[in-house]
Amino acid sequence: MAKSVFDYTVKDIDGNEVSLAQYKGKFLLIVNVASKCGFTPQYKGLEELFKEEKDNLVVLGFPCNQFGAQEPGNPDEIKNFCSLNYDVNFPLFAKIDVNGPDAAPLYEFLKKEKKGLLGTERIKWNFTKFLVNRDGQVIKRYAPTVKPEDIKKDLSKLL
Repeated sequence: MAKSVFDYTVKDIDGNEVSLAQYKGKFLLIVNVASKCGFTPQYKGLEELFKEEKDNLVVLGFPCNQFGAQEPGNPDEIKNFCSLNYDVNFPLFAKIDVNGPDAAPLYEFLKKEKKGLLGTERIKWNFTKFLVNRDGQVIKRYAPTVKPEDIKKDLSKLL
């Protein structure tokens, strides 16, 4: 049984295995992202946060098509969209499910560690965010409506 986020290996957007243990010592902001969502402009804020806090924080984007089919693209389309529209440089990973029987094990862990509103585990929409500390422990869950710049205030208190 995993004890931290760093116990997981995931596939990056190019299909390569990536151990999250490589991020030990940094805060992580793990986000389920989508290209055709009302919250998609948050890519800009996520990239700014990633650039400003690169010594302390890594943003990890996990494309997900479970909410309104708002991430229909293949890996190349997703990468191109993120690069061309938002100059995204933070790591992007393979498209995953965050809910249901095929939910990624990492997301099963995140949801158990920090439940949502009224104690539910289910992810409600794209751009739900999880803040993970330097030890791989999930310390906060943010609703899709919470902007990346608001998370920066929480992060500054922790640094």
